[in-house]
Amino acid sequence: MNWQSLADHALAGGVPSREAARAVLHAPADETLALLDAAFRVRRAHWGRRVSLHVLENAKLGACPEDCGFCSQSSKHSSPGGEAPMKSVDELVAGARRAHATRAKRYCMVTATRGPSQRDLDTICAAAEQIKSEMEIELCASLGILTEAKAKRLVDSGVDRFNHNLETSERHYATIVSTHTWRDRVETVQIAKRAGMDTCCGGIVGLGESEDDLLDLAFALRELDVDSVPVNFLDARPGTPLAGYPLVEPAYALRALCMFRFVHPRTDLRVAGGRELTLRALQAFALYPANSIFTQGYLTTGGATAHADHQMIRDAGFELELASGETVAADPDAMANLPTRRPSLPVARS
Repeated sequence: MNWQSLADHALAGGVPSREAARAVLHAPADETLALLDAAFRVRRAHWGRRVSLHVLENAKLGACPEDCGFCSQSSKHSSPGGEAPMKSVDELVAGARRAHATRAKRYCMVTATRGPSQRDLDTICAAAEQIKSEMEIELCASLGILTEAKAKRLVDSGVDRFNHNLETSERHYATIVSTHTWRDRVETVQIAKRAGMDTCCGGIVGLGESEDDLLDLAFALRELDVDSVPVNFLDARPGTPLAGYPLVEPAYALRALCMFRFVHPRTDLRVAGGRELTLRALQAFALYPANSIFTQGYLTTGGATAHADHQMIRDAGFELELASGETVAADPDAMANLPTRRPSLPVARS
């Protein structure tokens, strides 16, 4: 396969064929650097050498009634994920301040729930209004299934983007989740888009899916025309149905990111959960197909510090993109004294 021809096709506005996308997943080890270079040509054309940092805030931990097989926050599993009530407006604003200090472009408030209650929505919206009045940072919310009215409230409060991942293909979805459908997720993404929010929608590699499932996911996201695609790699949690599933091989993870870049040439492509464990020493290579990363950990698991991520970005010759659109140099020294964000800690269920 001529990887540069695939890049040319993407840069000309073409959609790769399914077999071309499949070929990316099968690229020989000796061609890894050539594949990354081709993906980087596409990434560079639309994003330059800019990297945006995103910070997650677990606004409401655990006790989720949904049964997503990969999630330690589900009340259906025996995972020691713990639970905690909805954080206050002050706590969410403080989290945004910490995110802003890391030079993050976006701060994402997440709740473990089927969908936002009126009380939870009131808190998220009040926090969003205060954050927007105080600092320049983009806001994302991930609150489960939406209605049109709730989506409008989020927009009116200043939320810029809504996250709701498809996770995997429609065919494979029912083997991972039974309490709602893949189509329910598609509908929420469409509701968020109609309300005027950007849409963040991706999936998880390593759920026991077939190669065709991964390709189906990539092309379904393109059909939905989402603005951002986070690619997670399964970090199997104890007590969940997927406990014991192996980590994705790092070379395959890089090939998957390249495949997503060719299918989504203009999209904000993010290396998301599982980055550190899966890619290990190869993390910097992910910046060649992807243009954004999460920093300071995830919802219930730790991750790289802002200091480590700034160092990686600077060492690889990339720069940071802020919410203002300004680009600045990564500055690990400035991050050295920032408090390390801890994921939400599990507590015993009563």
